Amino acid sequence: MEYVIVGVLVLVALGIWVTVARGGRKLERQQATELEGAMAASLRAAEEDVTRFGEELQALDVTGGTLDAAARQDYERALDSYEHAKQSLAAVTRPDEVRFVTEILEEGRYAVACLRARLAGQPLPAKRPPCFFNPSHGPSTQNVEWAQQGQPSRSVPACAADAERVLAGGVPYIRTVQVGARRVPYWEAGREYAPWAEGYFSNWQGSDLIKGVAVGSMVLGGLVALPKLLDELGDFEGLGDLGEIVEGLGDLFD
Repeated sequence: MEYVIVGVLVLVALGIWVTVARGGRKLERQQATELEGAMAASLRAAEEDVTRFGEELQALDVTGGTLDAAARQDYERALDSYEHAKQSLAAVTRPDEVRFVTEILEEGRYAVACLRARLAGQPLPAKRPPCFFNPSHGPSTQNVEWAQQGQPSRSVPACAADAERVLAGGVPYIRTVQVGARRVPYWEAGREYAPWAEGYFSNWQGSDLIKGVAVGSMVLGGLVALPKLLDELGDFEGLGDLGEIVEGLGDLFD
């Protein structure tokens, strides 16, 4: 009788493990799909920015050997950032790694801003957050009051051109990204673009320069924690032989 009870308990335990295994595997598949979507979205945005940065570097008028030592250093720093960004882009294997690409681009654009200031005989720009409306515009020059449709106004960092437009009552040049068949402002694109935006703004989180900005609450922190969750799920590590048996049983019910 005791053997019968033990056998029943073992079968019940196995049944529970099979249920857990099936649920875990389905969750992994669902999260893997989300990760693939996030990877494609963030990579596409980062590729666009790397390409644009390269085009801007080519357009710089630095021929003729007219750069002094400081300007040459800025230019080389920008070139190094471009090459590093391309290498980081090619090495991306997870969505959260896209942020390294945009972090590099932010530094590269500041180097370009310094170079342009030196060439124009102007003071070096302050180290500020990227333009909120389009981080590809480079570092912001000031904050402006701006309101999304149906939202209260807030203070956001803007480049000189966008600040002028907003202060004149115009529309800034907003960075759009692809969502399905249409392009929308990046802060309306959802969690898929979180890694891309995080790279531009992560160094400025907590700064009152972008406090309350939509990107801080709607985009940043989206899928950044998802890879860690997948790692924690693992492949039923720590369950020993029983874990392997249950995983094999789970395959029979898929």
